[in-house]
Amino acid sequence: MSTTLVVVTALLVDAWLGEPRRFHPLAGFGKLAELTERYLYADARLHGSLAVLLLVVPLVLLMMWINFIPWHFAVDAFVLYLAIGWNSLGTHASRVKHALLADNLVVARQQVGLLVSRDTAELDHVGVTQATIESVLENGNDAIFGAIFWFVVAGAPGTIAYRLINTLDAMWGYRNARYNHFGWAAARLDDCLNFIPARLTALSYALTGEMRHALVCWRTQGTIWKSPNAGPVMAAGAGSLSLSLGGPARYHGKLEARPLLGLGRVPEIRDIDRALVLIKRALILWLIIICTGEWFLERMAAA
Repeated sequence: MSTTLVVVTALLVDAWLGEPRRFHPLAGFGKLAELTERYLYADARLHGSLAVLLLVVPLVLLMMWINFIPWHFAVDAFVLYLAIGWNSLGTHASRVKHALLADNLVVARQQVGLLVSRDTAELDHVGVTQATIESVLENGNDAIFGAIFWFVVAGAPGTIAYRLINTLDAMWGYRNARYNHFGWAAARLDDCLNFIPARLTALSYALTGEMRHALVCWRTQGTIWKSPNAGPVMAAGAGSLSLSLGGPARYHGKLEARPLLGLGRVPEIRDIDRALVLIKRALILWLIIICTGEWFLERMAAA
């Protein structure tokens, strides 16, 4: 039951401590990525691909070597703890909720701006609430389930590769003049690594909420979203909560037409907590499946 123990340990440490407030390794990796970009940047896919390889491969190889050390269980749990952001996601979403409950729209806009990339300066109460719920649902995959999936599949090296590429995608994976080519490798690798986890996350949202609505939204709406992985996750989550999400949003001063997601009413402040509870229920489902699967494989190996 080593895999289950590592996952449970990492989640408990995250719930207890949250993410490191100082000297977070991912923050240091981000600084290293900025330095690498400074020296390697060119408007070419080759340069971006080389930057990804130089940043990711050595750390993955180091983690593979550490896996041969007898006490690697503790290292595995520590790596997974650093990779997930369950506590952080809940904390940021709760700050938005409390600001909305206090009718402090200025603070609510500032707090939701830490979660989303869209412009928040003109969002009303409903817009802030909607943006928060969308971010919670999407980051349920990026910050929790994706990291756990790759740990189960490939151990700590898989988790490291997933989280580092996810970070590079967040920095370089933009379709604009600077990163359209340089960020291509990071964006495509992130899409590939998230393809299965995103759909498992969407299925988990469906199984732990309004399943029929979630499956309908996933099938009819998730496939037309601009992101091939965020679409199924957010559509299934919106359907599971019976909420109406998506629609036009402003990014960098430009209004973008986005499809509607979900079936149901306009989100209310209390629905932020409902989205967080949905993630918690899905996480319990994952732990049950991981534990059961590991127990079954152990029995098969012993037979």
